[in-house]
Amino acid sequence: MTVAQALALARQLGVDRLDAQLLLAHLLKQDRAWLVTHDDAAVDEALARSLLERRARGEPFAYIVGEQEFHGLRLRVTPDTLIPRPDTEVLVDWALELLTPEASLIDLGTGSGAIALAIKHRCPGAEVHAVDLSAGALAVAQANAEALNLAVEFHAGSWLAPVAGRRFDVIASNPPYIAGQDPHLDALGHEPITALTPGGDGLDSLRAIVAAAPDHLKPGGWLLLEHGYDQAAPVADLLRQHGFTELALRHDLGGNPRVSGGRRF
Repeated sequence: MTVAQALALARQLGVDRLDAQLLLAHLLKQDRAWLVTHDDAAVDEALARSLLERRARGEPFAYIVGEQEFHGLRLRVTPDTLIPRPDTEVLVDWALELLTPEASLIDLGTGSGAIALAIKHRCPGAEVHAVDLSAGALAVAQANAEALNLAVEFHAGSWLAPVAGRRFDVIASNPPYIAGQDPHLDALGHEPITALTPGGDGLDSLRAIVAAAPDHLKPGGWLLLEHGYDQAAPVADLLRQHGFTELALRHDLGGNPRVSGGRRF
């Protein structure tokens, strides 16, 4: 099979042309520009068909190729982990603004390790920890840390429970926050449901983190939380209820309220 024939197959399957080109480029270990000028190049038919059929069934591109770019890092991802989104870079950028070279940060619900690794990469002197309840996700995060040669300390468990008695300058988290009946969940069926929603109104994980955070922050420390576009007000209420001040809000790339933060003295 040639590249041109594989692209014709992609059309028959209903796969977007750009996705098809990127999948074939990945298979051939070439870039898309090379692919465009070499449509007569041979490609393994069985492998090409498998990749294209997976995409036609709606499997995310990142899972098919096994990686995703985030904050300048190339990260391995699997169905055990959420696929890192560009909007989460807003949380990373805010944390980097707050961190001094020798500060400490913990990333709760690390998944692929995206937040923790991006911060460690940009702030090498910081002491960075990461927590996840999923053994599969932790294995992926640790593999990413080793591949990138970034020293992050990983902990297995729920939120702050594995680091009892320890305090940090910054606590950061992109927890599951989608409401249990949100129709958008249907389009995310390939990603781990526990990383997407805690059920109910979507706020249970945020409630748990905000309640536990004061005992794990140094005086003047910050808690930064990614949340849904319509959850800024209830998250701000939670922060106030637990004694956080200097509340602030950052917007995502689409202009939606996405990350809330507060300081605890």
